[in-house]
Amino acid sequence: MQPIIYQQENDLSVSEFKELLIASTLGERRPISDLQRLEVMLREANLILTARAEGQLVGLARSITDKAFCTYLSDLAVHRNYQNQGIGKTLVQRTSAAYPLAKLILLSAPKATGYYPKIGMQKHENCFYLDGAAEPD
Repeated sequence: MQPIIYQQENDLSVSEFKELLIASTLGERRPISDLQRLEVMLREANLILTARAEGQLVGLARSITDKAFCTYLSDLAVHRNYQNQGIGKTLVQRTSAAYPLAKLILLSAPKATGYYPKIGMQKHENCFYLDGAAEPD
């Protein structure tokens, strides 16, 4: 098995980001056909941690954080060929460790709700959101 290299990469390319979203199935819930929007998602995130195997992007944790109170982990993606090797768990741990005073928060994809408790995260029942794409009443 090749070693996984973890690092912070806040200058990740849009093409690598898109490819990983598709290869991880997260692309089903992300605007992968809108490269301009993906570019903004990358540019405005202030904590992007990656996992690479022989240079290939195989994992990513993309977050927005104030560094003191909360870190919102918006995207956790692991290439389907590299899943079940602890890469996602390591990315979550490294994201949390980057700013230990900040509480790590994420919204789970429906298929992943059973994963997060297994890596030590607690479910929170009081989450609310507005879909920015929705039309106001």
